[in-house]
Amino acid sequence: MTQLHLNLFLHDTGHHEASWRLPESDPHAHLGIEYHERLARIAEAAKFDSVFLADSPVLWGQVGRRPSGKLEPTLLLAALARATSRIGLIATASTTYNDPFNLSRRFSSLDHISGGRAGWNVVTTAGDDAARNFGLDGQPAHFDRYERADEFLHVAKKLWDSWDDDAIVADKERGVHAEADRVHTVDHEGRYFRVRGPLNVPRSPQGHPVLVQAGSSEDGKGFAARHAEAVFTAQQTLAEAKAFYADIKDRARTAGRDPDHVKVLPGLVPVIGATEAEALAADAELDRLIVAEYARGQLAKLLRVDPESLELDRPLPADLPSEDEIEGAKSRYTLVVELARREELTVRELIGRLGGGRGHKTFAGTPEQVADTIEHWFREGAADGFNIMPAVLPSGLELFATEVVPILRQRGLFRTEYTGTTLRDHYGLPRPANPFSRSLAVV
Repeated sequence: MTQLHLNLFLHDTGHHEASWRLPESDPHAHLGIEYHERLARIAEAAKFDSVFLADSPVLWGQVGRRPSGKLEPTLLLAALARATSRIGLIATASTTYNDPFNLSRRFSSLDHISGGRAGWNVVTTAGDDAARNFGLDGQPAHFDRYERADEFLHVAKKLWDSWDDDAIVADKERGVHAEADRVHTVDHEGRYFRVRGPLNVPRSPQGHPVLVQAGSSEDGKGFAARHAEAVFTAQQTLAEAKAFYADIKDRARTAGRDPDHVKVLPGLVPVIGATEAEALAADAELDRLIVAEYARGQLAKLLRVDPESLELDRPLPADLPSEDEIEGAKSRYTLVVELARREELTVRELIGRLGGGRGHKTFAGTPEQVADTIEHWFREGAADGFNIMPAVLPSGLELFATEVVPILRQRGLFRTEYTGTTLRDHYGLPRPANPFSRSLAVV
């Protein structure tokens, strides 16, 4: 039987923006390695496929609203590689504000350090604030960011393949460490990049780190079909999730890829209680702790409107921009607007709905109800698994690992042990062939 995949999305004290205000929360813990080691070990003991760290080259949001500082994710995951042995390690990095050589080297290094457990969540980074950290007046256009990302990935793959798997022979008798004809320049010249190569890191255990993508716009879905091996997505309803799932699989097939090699993993923010009433009360308490003025400012930024136009106890204004006018996070903009319109939410109610997961599906219930939701979406063809986003950390992860995961195992939906050692093994993905390899070059 096909089993689902579970990824843990780590986010300071939890994904709910008010989680840091709970008495149990340590609002400074996310800047320490011990906290992340504890969370990664809990997830590994539960046999999660991977842990994931989001990132952006900008101070995101408002510092008054929630813990805002973030450790650089590839450095943090290199440390977690030594604290764990099997769980995958996925970091976010931008193609807009990096260059292919340095970033390819960083992820290849992480794959070596972890023994083949690295993944790269490829993002193009929306927002003018990030652009201003790199000498630009504003963000590049949405289409241009994805054009650059596409070329970036082509260069990265060439660099990862620039060493044959058998290039290092370590022949002490001959005094030859690596065969020079098995290490290749890439000589890339394109619109955005000129890169000679080769990479100064040998080919890594997985060949390529697992490539993850998180954009759901038309450009994002096209990019995912060409490159992604896992897709993190935000979907509010089963119908929307099924349509997105089918679209991604069809696009991958059209691109000449095996759709089973593109895993679709929607975000899920579970709030778990021994009873449904207990879970709903915990969810309500978190929402009560949201500072509405901070949240309104962030919502206004997403919608590209003046905060004063968002009256807390009224619906969203009727005259919002269209998605075509948005150069930032197009798919998240559309999701939020459609959620508000569909459920006739006031701005205050919408802020409450977004406070738990910024547009990802939130669900409060018993362990059985959470497991039922996961199973239903999985069996209905809406997901290959889920990006689990605990509202509160570490308690939300501990409850999910000890209460929900055993139910999924009883139903035959989730592994009891790891059967492989790499992230590709966990996701059931092939190791990429090397086009530079002598065996492939011979006609």
